[in-house]
Formats: sequence, C-alpha cells, structure tokens
Amino acid sequence: MTAGQASASFFLKRSGDIQLIKKNGRRVSTGLFNLQICPGTMPQDTMMGIVIGRRFGTAVRRNRAKRLFRELGRAVRPTLSAGHAFLVFPKRQCLNVPFVELQSVWRSTLQRQRLVRVGDPSS
Repeated sequence: MTAGQASASFFLKRSGDIQLIKKNGRRVSTGLFNLQICPGTMPQDTMMGIVIGRRFGTAVRRNRAKRLFRELGRAVRPTLSAGHAFLVFPKRQCLNVPFVELQSVWRSTLQRQRLVRVGDPSS
C-alpha cells in the first residue's frame, strides 16, 4: 500500500457511512466549522469526512475549503484516538482566516472532544 492509498483510506467517501454519522453523531459547533462525531462506528482507525454543499459558494471556494481540511486531517491523523468517525462541515469564514488560526481552532476542538490521544507531544 502506498502513502497515497493509506491517506485515502482515512477519508470517508461512501454516502452510507456519511449518512450513518449524520444520523447518529453528536454535533459540535465552532465559528469556522461544525463537527459531527460518532464514536465506536469504526473499529480500526478513526475516519474523517468533509461535507460541503453548494450554498458554501463557487466550486473554487468549495474545493479550497476541502483542501484545507484534508491537510488539517492529515496533520493530526497520527495523534487521533482509534475507533471514531467524524464529519467536518466547513463554514464560509474558514477561508477568511489565516491557516495558522484555523489550525489552532481545529486542534483545540479535537482536544476538547477527546479525539486526540492525551500526552501526545505533537498535539
């Protein structure tokens, strides 16, 4: 398995998995994005999905937001607790803040929701 395939398996793609999390997950809201977290649905690794509707804006803006959150997800992947699945719903404001600020809000939100392993030096 190549690095690209390992990274691809981290992201949820199947609509059935996404609908399951939407139905059973608990919602967490920040000013830059919403999270919907469903613990115990993925027995192996933690998985992440990014959901952006057309109301977000043009395709260019939607794709940029997806790239930002894929990068954020890849950066924290080694520190995530196993067995969770979560969806990210970016808000329009995420494109208007510096990446460092978005990254800070992202990491602190994951830590508050206990999705990041405690005592990990990179978190």
